[in-house]
Amino acid sequence: MFRRIGLFLLVNMLVIITISIVTSMLGVRNYITAEGIDFTALLVFSGVVGFSGAFISLAMSRMMAKWMMKIKIIDQKNPHLTAEERFVLEEVHRLSRKAGITVMPEVGIYDSAEVNAFATGPSKNRSLVAVSSGLLQRMDKEAVIGVLAHEVAHIENGDMVTMTLVQGVINTFVVFLSRIMAYVASRFVKEELAPIVHFAAVIIFDILFSILGSIAVMAYSRYREFHADAGGAYLGGKQNMIHALKSLKNTVELVDTEQKSLAALKINGKRGLAGLFSSHPDLDERIRRLEAGR
Repeated sequence: MFRRIGLFLLVNMLVIITISIVTSMLGVRNYITAEGIDFTALLVFSGVVGFSGAFISLAMSRMMAKWMMKIKIIDQKNPHLTAEERFVLEEVHRLSRKAGITVMPEVGIYDSAEVNAFATGPSKNRSLVAVSSGLLQRMDKEAVIGVLAHEVAHIENGDMVTMTLVQGVINTFVVFLSRIMAYVASRFVKEELAPIVHFAAVIIFDILFSILGSIAVMAYSRYREFHADAGGAYLGGKQNMIHALKSLKNTVELVDTEQKSLAALKINGKRGLAGLFSSHPDLDERIRRLEAGR
């Protein structure tokens, strides 16, 4: 599941940095006047750049996931589908119909020993559910159903869209604050060096504030996971959802080391300071809430 969030955040940061570089090179700094910063103009500029980055990331999410993960899309018209492929496809479609999704998600499998699955896409009608070959090999059918139900619940809840709105707000503040700090930094050097310092400082502060902003994004992500667990319990059955989470606990050592920048569904949420950057709550807490009916 964190593949969806990690990929979204990565693309979002790259888009924001790219826009920052382009606007700086083109001299798009209408918010700087002879008297200093026009904060209203800066806020408008920040909102345009911030939400552009978030929505571009959302639009690219499904395509980027297919490309980065080398996902093989299951074609229901293919007469040579394996029993495994047909089971995954039919279960995603069954769960989607139960969730009231009218346009069935694309369904795919990618080759990896890790136990993982994720859903992504710009809308309910343009979504993708993908599972790893490792998950299908190491989980029984009841656990797979629980995992798929959780991912379909993310689609039903429109989580990628709400994540985009949250990210857009965070981006706006990142752009806003980084420009203020860059402007301040450029005041401490000679006038002829000010444009260069401003250009470099914008990029540095964009990266720094984006990392800090991800704390808020991850907090929202953890909140969403509990709702997706509840939705998965409704769609796929409470016991299947609990069984899926317990099965994930038994596979936490199966990490795909080829994707250093992305984490997996099975990752147990960390505690303490590291937990601020965790996209998922602690697995034991997720299981406890489901068992308690919360």
